[in-house]
Amino acid sequence: MALSDSRTSTVPARRVNAMQVVLEHLRTAVERGDLAVGDKLPSEAELGRRFGVSRSVVREALRALQALGLTVSHAGKGTYVAAPEKSEGPTFGAYPARDLVEARRHVEIPVAAYAATRRTQADLDHLDELRHRMEHESDTAAWAALDTQFHVTLAQCSGNLVFRSVIEAIRDALTQQSTFLNVLDRDRRERSNEEHRAIVEAITRSSEEGSVQAMSRHLDHVETALAALCSSIRPGGRGDEQW
Repeated sequence: MALSDSRTSTVPARRVNAMQVVLEHLRTAVERGDLAVGDKLPSEAELGRRFGVSRSVVREALRALQALGLTVSHAGKGTYVAAPEKSEGPTFGAYPARDLVEARRHVEIPVAAYAATRRTQADLDHLDELRHRMEHESDTAAWAALDTQFHVTLAQCSGNLVFRSVIEAIRDALTQQSTFLNVLDRDRRERSNEEHRAIVEAITRSSEEGSVQAMSRHLDHVETALAALCSSIRPGGRGDEQW
């Protein structure tokens, strides 16, 4: 394995883009063969030392690397470079990207409709607070956590315990998906903020139709962004159908 300290010593320490830098260094090392199939990556602590960043930054970068299908993680053993043929597109937690997108449509669109008529003023205040914090958040990991909390809060606003339980059950996967998109698509965060604002505005108006449309557009854009990234994960990829 050739992941030298000399190559990582120039990584900027600014937290705002540290995760992108760590991911790109590791991804490049894997794709050009500096890290060979079967190689074990250094520990989070060691990578943090080499890159001059916190373990949380390293952890999110490793999650994105695994979502890309470039590595596999074995509990208690570490993270290893994966064979290319084992990669069938991003996964978030236990869920393939396509499965997560499909399921979200059947949950979050009705959630938005119910939230439009069942939300309280306290709910609206909380949603607006989250939206405001997201629009002023520059840290990728913190933004992804707020993004997930936004969608969990919407499920709570729906007043439906089943929908709420489903979103709670996949919240880690949602955070990983959000991190993946924002690390690899630098324009995605701003667009997502605009989409969230439209959702909150429709729910504030108690418009079921507007809330459904706003959520549908949001999920459409998430799916489009994921498909575009999936098609470019590896040279010679199979395109959008690969996921």
